[in-house]
Amino acid sequence: PSSPLLRSLQEGQHRYPVYRTVLYARAEFVRVFFILRRCFPISKLEHQINGDIHDSEVRLIAADGSQFGVVSIARARELADEAGLDLVKIAPTAQPPVCKIMDYGKFRFEQSKREKEAKKNQKIVEIKQVQLSLSIAEHDLAVMQKRTVGFLQDGNKVKVVLRFRGREMAHTDMGLDVLADFAARCEDCAVIEKPAKLEGRNMSMFLAPKPAK
Repeated sequence: PSSPLLRSLQEGQHRYPVYRTVLYARAEFVRVFFILRRCFPISKLEHQINGDIHDSEVRLIAADGSQFGVVSIARARELADEAGLDLVKIAPTAQPPVCKIMDYGKFRFEQSKREKEAKKNQKIVEIKQVQLSLSIAEHDLAVMQKRTVGFLQDGNKVKVVLRFRGREMAHTDMGLDVLADFAARCEDCAVIEKPAKLEGRNMSMFLAPKPAK
């Protein structure tokens, strides 16, 4: 719906065309902004608290975990005020919704602290890669084996890639043997997660750390 300002602009009540154009664009922007605001409400906190809770009745839990049962929202707010704490909706989809009396600031702080601790202790598994060839020398093979064992002991997975060059593509069976031998060399700390597979000129397999007993 058009605003009075927008209607007046459309009816040509402003004397100067450029000024009229600017005001028209500004009024249109304001109109669209409020339409979008109705369609996409501004997000609030993760939980509804205190005055943001508009249900007529809620199932109320006290700060010590005891049950008040189903009470009116007015009574729930009154009890939270008496305790000097917040009323927090913790189960919005329940019938009726469940609210708890708590110190919401302290709850958010402790939740954030737990999330940071969990993130710090989380182990990120990376996929490392080592490259082999059909003609790889024994010394180079030992180096790749040592590197792979190090990756696996750090908890990472390893993609072992063998690239065929030129006429070597006629001997893909030899590539299977090289990869099988390499997996056997690492068997003390590795399991084959994905067996050898040929993709173009590359044959690859994936090794994962052996589960702890």
